[in-house]
Amino acid sequence: MAEDSSFDGSEKEEIASSGNGFGDLASMDSIESRWVTQDEDDDSVNGADDDDDDDDDEFYGTGLESEDEEVSEHRLLIRTGRRVDSFDVEALEVPGASRIDYEDLTVGRRVLLAFQTLGVVFGDVGTSPLYTFSVMFSKSPVKEKEDVIGALSLVLYTLLLIPLIKYVLVVLWANDDGEGGTFALYSLISRHAKISLIPNQLRSDTRISSFRLKVPCPELERSLNLKEKLENSLVLKKMLLVLVLAGTAMVIADGVVTPAMSVMSAVGGLKVGVDAVEQDQVVMISVAFLVILFSLQKYGTSKMGLVVGPALLLWFCCLAGIGIHNLLKYDRSVYRAFNPIHIYYFFQRNSINAWYALGGCILCATGSEALFADLCYFSVRSVQLTFVCLVLPCLMLGYMGQAAYLMENHADASQAFFSSVPGAAFWPVLFIANVAALIASRTMTTATFSCIKQSTALGCFPRLKIIHTSRKFMGQIYIPVLNWFLLAVCLVVVCSISSINEIGNAYGMAELGVMMTTTILVTLIMLLIWQINIVIVTAFLIVFLGVELIFFSSVIASVGDGSWIILVFAVIMFGIMYVWNYGSKIRYETEVEQKMSMDLMRELGSNLGTIRAPGIGLLYNELVKGVPAIFGHFLTTLPAIHSMVIFVCIKYVPVPVVPQNERFLFRRVCTKSYHLFRCIARYGYKDVRKENHQVFEQLLIESLEKFIRREAQERSLESDGRNDSDSEEDFSGSTLVMGPNGSMYSMGVPLLSEYRDLNKPITELNTSSNHTSHHPFDTSSESSVSEAEQSLERELSFIHKAKEIGVVYLLGHGDIRARKDSWFVKKLVINYFYAFLRKNCRRGTANLSVPQSHLMKVDMTYMV
Repeated sequence: MAEDSSFDGSEKEEIASSGNGFGDLASMDSIESRWVTQDEDDDSVNGADDDDDDDDDEFYGTGLESEDEEVSEHRLLIRTGRRVDSFDVEALEVPGASRIDYEDLTVGRRVLLAFQTLGVVFGDVGTSPLYTFSVMFSKSPVKEKEDVIGALSLVLYTLLLIPLIKYVLVVLWANDDGEGGTFALYSLISRHAKISLIPNQLRSDTRISSFRLKVPCPELERSLNLKEKLENSLVLKKMLLVLVLAGTAMVIADGVVTPAMSVMSAVGGLKVGVDAVEQDQVVMISVAFLVILFSLQKYGTSKMGLVVGPALLLWFCCLAGIGIHNLLKYDRSVYRAFNPIHIYYFFQRNSINAWYALGGCILCATGSEALFADLCYFSVRSVQLTFVCLVLPCLMLGYMGQAAYLMENHADASQAFFSSVPGAAFWPVLFIANVAALIASRTMTTATFSCIKQSTALGCFPRLKIIHTSRKFMGQIYIPVLNWFLLAVCLVVVCSISSINEIGNAYGMAELGVMMTTTILVTLIMLLIWQINIVIVTAFLIVFLGVELIFFSSVIASVGDGSWIILVFAVIMFGIMYVWNYGSKIRYETEVEQKMSMDLMRELGSNLGTIRAPGIGLLYNELVKGVPAIFGHFLTTLPAIHSMVIFVCIKYVPVPVVPQNERFLFRRVCTKSYHLFRCIARYGYKDVRKENHQVFEQLLIESLEKFIRREAQERSLESDGRNDSDSEEDFSGSTLVMGPNGSMYSMGVPLLSEYRDLNKPITELNTSSNHTSHHPFDTSSESSVSEAEQSLERELSFIHKAKEIGVVYLLGHGDIRARKDSWFVKKLVINYFYAFLRKNCRRGTANLSVPQSHLMKVDMTYMV
């Protein structure tokens, strides 16, 4: 089954500026005419069916386009109507695509939604006051009051710059239809440029075919140039993939270090309340809490929603309350920290120690990436409202209260938060802090699960068992193997790095790795998709990447203190993902090279050189075009083959959800007598693939029957309209395809022709001409129609009989082995690492719960 697919959507999103400059970034218009690029030397501007591949000569009405189109040096901007593609209709433009509309929500509902985001989105960033000052002052000890003011100023401006300006006001708008995270950004880019290294895209995937732009502009031309460079440069594709995999590895590392840091910081408060408690006891208690935390992960966030939201609200109220109390009791002069000049004074006094302290300062922004990754089904506005009106003020008050306390109690800097808590409130606050820490850990672990699922769907991580913990929210998932793996690594980190300061350095390293990846990917989205002015894009990249590199230089300088463990873990995860993607790419390319030729299929005849036994065979393969070589292996291995064979390709498209009525796309392989079909079953990276095999079969057969009826109808219309000159002029060279909801569309509308509403099926567009072009007593037409109807009924009856006899799943397990003359590294990667991952990953048929009696497997090894 296919592990990966990349696909270039044909609709373009436009920037619609709002108050903050990034509002309503996903507005679309599928009706207006658009500007597209055309190669000057491209004779077939309409992208009709002009395949160079012999494997596609026998296909009827598929709209399949050649993948071998050369990139022209010269391009023109021309106006075109809406384009409809047979195999890859982007989910955002598909009729009936599910989208969540937040615009019609009442004020009360918006407030409730904002309240719900507390437990799901802000758990991680909300617990940062537990450890930020403690780690900062362990690297740059407090010598005088001005050191506290300088450190506070650093924290306040880091909060304003990274979580607020970068993430809340900018990055949140780069979500992929509500999905956030590293791979959601990569998915968004891959819909607008062919950047996947696995060559399973169709010709229609390689262009940005439509934009909602009135006139050409410099931003559009720059976007097209960038798209062309990304698509034509293998080096840039690999660099982008490496960047995304590195960022994802850091997200997984973040999923390990966040629970360790949050829980140990919260439990560490016992040393303030009870003098007899030592660090070893804190570690033991933290280990027990972590085991409980990961054991409860399988119940899902939605089942604990009633507890999570109020608990986090209470925690933020505690932060604000303690902060106000300390400001009134100790020193109000900490307000001076809002003057950034104190940052300069801090570095001037402490020099190298101040630079090391940056590694602790960045901890105040931890959780920013989780804020984006956990966006899920919450609207951007609700997250912005909650952060600006509640989370940010409470965090600032909490930090200012700690600073006010430290102005008079320099010696308590190692436990700044718990030391600043008033005595009467200590134990309740300790309890609430531990609950908040567990929630924060749970939030980051859930974000890690979501990122792994996205990477799996895009072919960059081995398949694992995924359990959906909520019927209401598809984003709430649980991955058992990964959960226990993260727990094991987390316990290793806690037991081997018992110091909060060292864990904090590892925490900052993981966070900054993800932040820098996000900055670069969002910059690409600004250039390629949003098409923002180059000055704004440059300023965004220089400011945020520059700041993050400065912070990263601080944490990487302290890598020798024990935080190297998390770096090694991230490198291992990166290696797993890269090996899987590399092996998948090699295997797919080999299958494409060794696919069966159509000449051989014609020589075999309709019986395929063997006996055709009654029934339907579903042959799973990863090719989006051509007959897989494994089919020839079936023909030579089995004594007979089914009377009807359907090549099923499970294709993941880089969109969150593909509606059920848009799941299957069909075309015929060879002539009618062969009874061979190709089916592409499309899934988004958020789709639940836990269908019963009987339901899957029923949906597939119904879609196949609809395709055959539409095909027969269009054949009849073509036959009836051959003598109609007007019809020939309008649809010359058109290709008829089965599109959304079973409707038939024309792929042959010239780009320079006037706009025609292609939302209507061609049967509707041709109705008038068909009625006028034939005499009501034309007996030849009546006889041909009758013959076509009889042929249709015979084929449908054939399908019904085959379905009644039974459906068998033909699984071709294709392994790859490196040739003997290959390099040693290639042999090591392919024969051992990739083979181990493939052997231990989850089989694709497990999602369909197919009984063993309906399975037939054949193994085949490719030498690469």
